[in-house]
Amino acid sequence: MRKELLFAFVAFFFMSLHAIAGSFAQEQQKINHKVIISYQEDITGDGNKDDIILKGIPYSDNANYLKEIWADIITYTGKKYRIDYEPGYDPKISFVDLNHDGVGDLFQTSGTGGSGGIQNYRLDTLANDKLIELSLPKALNIQAHFEDHYKAKITFLDTNKTYTVNLKDRKEDYQRLGLYSNGRLNEPTELMVDPYAVIETVNIKGKQGLGLKAYQRISGAYHADSIGDAISYWYYENGKWSLVKINWVEIDDQ
Repeated sequence: MRKELLFAFVAFFFMSLHAIAGSFAQEQQKINHKVIISYQEDITGDGNKDDIILKGIPYSDNANYLKEIWADIITYTGKKYRIDYEPGYDPKISFVDLNHDGVGDLFQTSGTGGSGGIQNYRLDTLANDKLIELSLPKALNIQAHFEDHYKAKITFLDTNKTYTVNLKDRKEDYQRLGLYSNGRLNEPTELMVDPYAVIETVNIKGKQGLGLKAYQRISGAYHADSIGDAISYWYYENGKWSLVKINWVEIDDQ
């Protein structure tokens, strides 16, 4: 009987300890989180302003990096929603109608802090009180590689367009790195193709409403060896993103 009572007491003790720890963790989150910015926008389409509060928890007391980012939403009718975002720096939300349903969507961005200035992005709609995450355009399908005589060949498979870039002004660097020998490529080598670094809203010629403009950096032997930017334009229609055009912009060797 004593053993049973002792076991019950120990079990109760650990259950209580777990409950206290959980309560403490919740209290710490409340204490440590901060309100980044508050918005009032009609995001349901009922003509009334809704409250959107962007919040975050810093990695440490004096850090700018936020290990958790989310938006607490209270609609005009009192319904509550939460959207969790990727961790990062300087988050913000833009309210733009990108799916062209007449209601502003939530386009969230934050910095990753990584090389290349790459950003986090997320797009959501709360039209008619239904929270739905909308997809963003997929990265372009690009084949890119070095060729003999200090050249690079870049093919955009989405449009079947190919560009050849003359990199002769970088030959000393490439030969020092062992990439070329007297103009001959030592081994097949692909270029570095980044994901989208920046996505911004723009007007699309011939279309009603806004679309997206996305930047994709292509580099050579190393990330700082920038060769050019693939700039793509996208428009949302029929429930998906349609590629409007691609501009290829070479970057002069610095």
